Amino acid sequence: MKRAAFAVLTVLAAASAQAQDKYPSKSINMLVPFAAGGSSDVIARLVGDEMGRVLGQRIVMENMAGAGGATALTRAARAEPDGYTIVIGNSGTNAASYTIYNDLKYTQADFVPIGLVAKTSPMIALKLDFPAKDLKEFLAYAKANPGKVNLGHAGVGSSNYLICRTFLKASGLDVALVSYRGAGPALNDLMGGQIDGVCDAATSLSGAIQGNKVKALVVATPQRLPSLPDVPTGAEAGLPAFQAQGWNALFAPKGTPEPIIARLNEALRTALASPTLQSRFKELSSVPPASDELEPAFVAKMVPGEIEKYRILLTEK
Repeated sequence: MKRAAFAVLTVLAAASAQAQDKYPSKSINMLVPFAAGGSSDVIARLVGDEMGRVLGQRIVMENMAGAGGATALTRAARAEPDGYTIVIGNSGTNAASYTIYNDLKYTQADFVPIGLVAKTSPMIALKLDFPAKDLKEFLAYAKANPGKVNLGHAGVGSSNYLICRTFLKASGLDVALVSYRGAGPALNDLMGGQIDGVCDAATSLSGAIQGNKVKALVVATPQRLPSLPDVPTGAEAGLPAFQAQGWNALFAPKGTPEPIIARLNEALRTALASPTLQSRFKELSSVPPASDELEPAFVAKMVPGEIEKYRILLTEK
């Protein structure tokens, strides 16, 4: 009986090892926690296309908006840990959500990191006819009209929501925050004049700004962005406390075999090194990670610090 059980286990282990050796043998599903058009979606599609070429299998994007990204993360946490379902996360879905939501169906331990994908540049942008030409005038207008100005974001718990909260903490303003199912719908409403402004990243705002469809107010980076040289930093505009760094990373369900994580990480590294992706990232003011930041261990160490940082931001009075 023991010999038979041992034989079965041996066969199963051999089959598992063989499956890992052949990975990937079919397309991979990448969950995007927000509607199409936002920073996470743009970055996921760029990186997914390049990774697919490296792996020899298509990476299929699936947008799952809802609950600030928690809907997609819940699906990812419950997926088979075979490397065929991965998810792109950020500071909202994989850090702030643990403070914002009491009924999450996943925890930090439900995921293993594949690697950091990009660092993004948080911004505030306004509709073209908003009666303020710069941050100083915007602050004066908003203070003179408490509660009447509104800023859109990609949903409570999203990284864009955190940009809004960081901006409000730095400025002390009383403005209304308008929740959407993604940055894309919020930007569409901004261009249509339905809302006053948005909290977003340059990745998804650059095209609209350069196309004169919205006007940039301020960027939260230490230096101006090469792709948007006319947009002042918080320090330059008189709001030095508006400092933030966005990020996106790839995650897989816990239990995903280490050889598969290593294969995905290798494909991510190769994808990020491609001239095509480097050029697109530069246009979108997204920064590829440094070599050490691409290590899964870097993300595993970074996330707990992000969770604590946003716990403090979101619970301070």
